[in-house]
Amino acid sequence: MPLLLRCFFVLVLLANLAPAQVPPPKPDPAFVPIPSDKEEPEKPAKPIYTYEGKPIKLPFECGEKDIEAFGLACSSDEPCETYLELSGVEQANQRLFLTGNLHTSTTTLWSVLLVSEDGGATWSEPIDRMRSTGLEQIQFVDLEYGWIGGQQLQALPRDPFLLVTTNGGVSWRKQSISGEPRVGAIERFYFEDRKNGFLLIDRTQTGDSGGRHEYHESNTGGDSWGLRQVSDKPIALKRPRLPNLSWRIRPDARTQSFRIERGTPKGWQMIASFLVKMGECRMEEYELKEPPPPPPETEQKEDLIIVVPSEPGKTPRRPPTLKKKK
Repeated sequence: MPLLLRCFFVLVLLANLAPAQVPPPKPDPAFVPIPSDKEEPEKPAKPIYTYEGKPIKLPFECGEKDIEAFGLACSSDEPCETYLELSGVEQANQRLFLTGNLHTSTTTLWSVLLVSEDGGATWSEPIDRMRSTGLEQIQFVDLEYGWIGGQQLQALPRDPFLLVTTNGGVSWRKQSISGEPRVGAIERFYFEDRKNGFLLIDRTQTGDSGGRHEYHESNTGGDSWGLRQVSDKPIALKRPRLPNLSWRIRPDARTQSFRIERGTPKGWQMIASFLVKMGECRMEEYELKEPPPPPPETEQKEDLIIVVPSEPGKTPRRPPTLKKKK
């Protein structure tokens, strides 16, 4: 067999042995791919409060819906005055934190957490305000790990919790103490390192065990707590926290404000202040309008009938109807 013819048969044989190519599947018209790089909508920027030598007044609104939600006895004639209370101050690296709440004379409205990263020149609120909640003690064990104690403040304080941060206060998460609804408030707490902490709870009333005060310990950084002691008398922390000699909050009656002061070798130096009076919870005034007068009644037009006497023995004839002139 000639060489050329032999090569032709080899090529035909290889073509028959090659796997058949399967055409790619057609795309499903009902399938809509989701782009992986889809951008989430940006959250509105937090407002910045600047200290310019005068006490800062935090923004505050309390209208009819809030009055109903809190059960306040406020009206347009007798509004409810609202006040700021600052409870704790702590510094972590370049961040300075303040804790507190907004309240009327009878009711706690919202929690307040403030932070400054420039020594008190400007302030912002890193988390949203929580309804019927007060924030009090704050502690950092280093530049990253910190805790804030709080509870809901209603008829009785209840549901005590900690706000926990592991990134120096950039973000916070809420961690319940007991994991279930209960009455009680955090008296004090203290962490000796990132894991081990001690906490006292005041039940505000005698419990089933006969004791009002509880002592808890944690070795998980506050994620879980174990009850160690119950007593009808106040319990002292085994390792009480030393007083803060670097920062303090001092009320000033002259300016009706809270002064934030830093300890220096020459004494206490004010770096910012916040107004105590926030505003009012006031019901909206509604103007009572008199109803519009009824439309004037239209006069009914009557036909004027004139009877013309006729000849005797004949029926009087009726002339054409005449209408009254206006």
